[in-house]
Amino acid sequence: MAGPQQQPPYLHLAELTASQFLEIWKHFDADGNGYIEGKELENFFQELEKARKGSGMMSKSDNFGEKMKEFMQKYDKNSDGKIEMAELAQILPTEENFLLCFRQHVGSSAEFMEAWRKYDTDRSGYIEANELKGFLSDLLKKANRPYDEPKLQEYTQTILRMFDLNGDGKLGLSEMSRLLPVQENFLLKFQGMKLTSEEFNAIFTFYDKDGSGYIDENELDALLKDLYEKNKKEMNIQQLTTYRKSVMSLAEAGKLYRKDLEIVLCSEPPM
Repeated sequence: MAGPQQQPPYLHLAELTASQFLEIWKHFDADGNGYIEGKELENFFQELEKARKGSGMMSKSDNFGEKMKEFMQKYDKNSDGKIEMAELAQILPTEENFLLCFRQHVGSSAEFMEAWRKYDTDRSGYIEANELKGFLSDLLKKANRPYDEPKLQEYTQTILRMFDLNGDGKLGLSEMSRLLPVQENFLLKFQGMKLTSEEFNAIFTFYDKDGSGYIDENELDALLKDLYEKNKKEMNIQQLTTYRKSVMSLAEAGKLYRKDLEIVLCSEPPM
C-alpha cells in the first residue's frame, strides 16, 4: 500500500478511555479478524516501543526479535502467537480497564451463559443493541461495581463497536463471549470444529433418541465426547464437566433444546 501509514492514535497516553482503546484496536487489527497477528503484531510492537520511548524510530536490531518474544511471553496468555482484545486491554493502560472489569466479574462461562440466556429471549443466538445495555448492567451489578448512566452508555457503545463487525446492531454469542477470560471461554474451544446445520441435525437426532426435541445432561456429555473424538481433540474430564455445565446453563429444567445447542455448536448464524 503506497503512502505513509496513518499515525496510530493515543499510544503515548498515560490512560485511555474505552473508546480510545477501541480506536487503537481497530488501527492495528487491520483485517478485522479479532486478533493482532503477524505483520500487524510487529507494527503494534514497534509503535508501542516508539511511544514508550518517546524517541525516533527503533532500529530493527537483533534485540527487536528478543524484545518481542519477551513481550509475547508476558501478554499472550493463551500462547497462540496472537494478541486478542482482552490481552491488549492488559497491555494498555485503559481507564478502569473496562474489559478486564467484565472478565473479573463474569466469574465463569456458566454465569455468562445464564446472563446471555436471560437476554436472548427468542433464542436467535443474538442480543439486540438495546438489550446489550441491560446485559452489561447486570454483569456490573453482579460484580458490585458502581457505575453511572453515561459510563454504562459508553461501555455499551464501545462494546457494540468492538463486536458488531457487520454493523447490524446485533451481537452474536461467540462475539460476546470474547469478554470472557481466555481459559473460561469454552466457546473458543469449539472453534475449528463448528458443525453445519446438516451435521448438527444428524448428531442431535442421534442423541435425542425419543425425538422429544431436547437432550439431557448425560446425553450432552456423550455428544460432547463424541464431537471431541471425531475432531481428534484432547479433552480431560474436568474440562468436559466445565463445558457441559456452561452449555447446560442454557437449558430449561434440565432440558437442552435443539435451538440452544445449535447456538453453541453451529457456525455463526447467517449474516
